[in-house]
Amino acid sequence: MGLSIKDIIPRKKIELTELKGKTVCVDAFNTLYQFLSTIRQLDGTPLMDNQKRITSHLSGIFYRNIALLSEGIKLIYVFDGKAPELKEKTHIIRKEGRNLAKEKYEEAKQKGDVIGMKRYASQLIRLEDYMIKESKELLEAMGIAIVQAPSEGEAEAAYLCKVKGDIYASASQDYDSLLFGAPKLIQNLTLSKRRKTFTGWIDIKSELIDLEKVLDHLEINLDQLICLGILVGTDYNPKGVPGIGQKKALQIVQQFKQPVLIFKEVEERIHSLPEEDRFNWQEIFELFHKPGVIDIDFKFGKINEEKIKEILVVKHNFSEERINKQLERLKDIEEKSKQKDLDKWF
Repeated sequence: MGLSIKDIIPRKKIELTELKGKTVCVDAFNTLYQFLSTIRQLDGTPLMDNQKRITSHLSGIFYRNIALLSEGIKLIYVFDGKAPELKEKTHIIRKEGRNLAKEKYEEAKQKGDVIGMKRYASQLIRLEDYMIKESKELLEAMGIAIVQAPSEGEAEAAYLCKVKGDIYASASQDYDSLLFGAPKLIQNLTLSKRRKTFTGWIDIKSELIDLEKVLDHLEINLDQLICLGILVGTDYNPKGVPGIGQKKALQIVQQFKQPVLIFKEVEERIHSLPEEDRFNWQEIFELFHKPGVIDIDFKFGKINEEKIKEILVVKHNFSEERINKQLERLKDIEEKSKQKDLDKWF
């Protein structure tokens, strides 16, 4: 679901060439969901192999990342661990949304409404355990580093960006990364200039969001940004506070400043929510302020052509000719990287 504060956040468009030589921590689950929802057939169903197993995530991992690696960008994929108990409400809402989308998809299918089928099919996605497992295997076979977070992947990515001096930014479509303290957030980390949606084509451009500039622009600090997020609604309190959007939330935070006073001001509104949607702001604040993270080392491995072919060609029926062409690109990228490392010694 993610945090909805897009309208008040300053950002700047960037070219991927500006990221050459930089290391980026990718929110893995967020990215895999993106692949599953956007890489689809004309009727909206995901790509599948001849045994009807979904392969959209593998296609996205392989082709998107080769394109990024060819730009000289180093990638670390950070995977979610155990979700906090407070996120259960979001999981329930997502499940209800999938059930409704399934009904709408079947209705569109009966009417022969291809646009409707595509629209609702993209809402049926679910990231299964086997998808996560084979995604990790493919990434490692491509020489891309992976990190297993103890809890929220975007929290771990934000933490690594803060403590590891050689990581430039976190990459995610969600703004929660900012609440977890990511110094820099990249959205739309892709070479695509346009993306097809169920309503038509939209222009896509990579964007950089700098946390320090966000706080300066909004004239608040990080604790106050966390409060703003809670007011609007996070994955831990998806309904937020009734009648408060992002601009109103900013006004309240700027006026009352201290977390206790901010939530004292909206106390009655929170109590007006149905019992299942009410929340304890201190619990949520603590999750963002002190998330479950660990200081962990990561490594970029070597390309394993045999493993890549086993996953894509043998197991999932990808075109061997197309995979071989991309493997040549991948090997070329690896050779250039080795040469660059050697040049440092001379």
